[in-house]
Amino acid sequence: MGLQAGQEGIYITLDESPEQILSEAAEMGWEDIRDYVRQERLVFIDASGKQFSDFIKKELADFVREWEGSKARIVVDPLTPVLWSSQTKYEQRDLVSYLMREAKKMGTVLCTLEEHGTAGDLSTLETIIPMYISDAVIHLRYVGRDGETSRMLKIVKCRSSRHSHRLHPYFILRGPGLVVQPDDEDRSGEIIAPGKLREFYKRRVAVLAPDRRGRVGERTWADIDRIIDHLSKERIEGIELSQIVSLILQEFEIEP
Repeated sequence: MGLQAGQEGIYITLDESPEQILSEAAEMGWEDIRDYVRQERLVFIDASGKQFSDFIKKELADFVREWEGSKARIVVDPLTPVLWSSQTKYEQRDLVSYLMREAKKMGTVLCTLEEHGTAGDLSTLETIIPMYISDAVIHLRYVGRDGETSRMLKIVKCRSSRHSHRLHPYFILRGPGLVVQPDDEDRSGEIIAPGKLREFYKRRVAVLAPDRRGRVGERTWADIDRIIDHLSKERIEGIELSQIVSLILQEFEIEP
């Protein structure tokens, strides 16, 4: 969504290679991801073969000066090895604080963390320092229920914002990506078959006010059409397709 909206992206990877990440993104339905790399709107920093902590200490300041004020979206995936490279928790805190403070000058920072303790335990050294420093924390986990395992999401903190404290089911779907299931009161309740998805989508768009339809660019409509095509081929359980269409239209600010 950020790249589609004209923003730039910086992806700092400490595990997978940039080529692997691009291939996985294409498999998720984002076939144009390499176009953004060629346009230099998406930049990768492959830190998998080096001490990223050294980069933070020695090169980050110069990198920030080049990108400062760009309002880019920065990903550090994962942050955990950076913490492991520090000898003490005081060094960990100083390093992560400096990284966050400097990276915020470029834009919004998203860091992923690994869990290596008891499932759901957010009090380990790998998590507690980044959680304290961050403005927002979202916890993704697996929850077993009635013999089945579901993906669940919870907002642990979000500074200066009211937010849900409940566990919410989420899905990773080809096309839209990560989809969080709405609360019960927000569900449309309409059940549609995958083969009828495009017809349902067209009906939803047709009832929009002309001025709302007209202010959406052709590129945005093309992006949404591609998402709908991917969803039509997905076997989806646990969330109604009508709910996903509503979320997509809201994400692109087509529906309130």
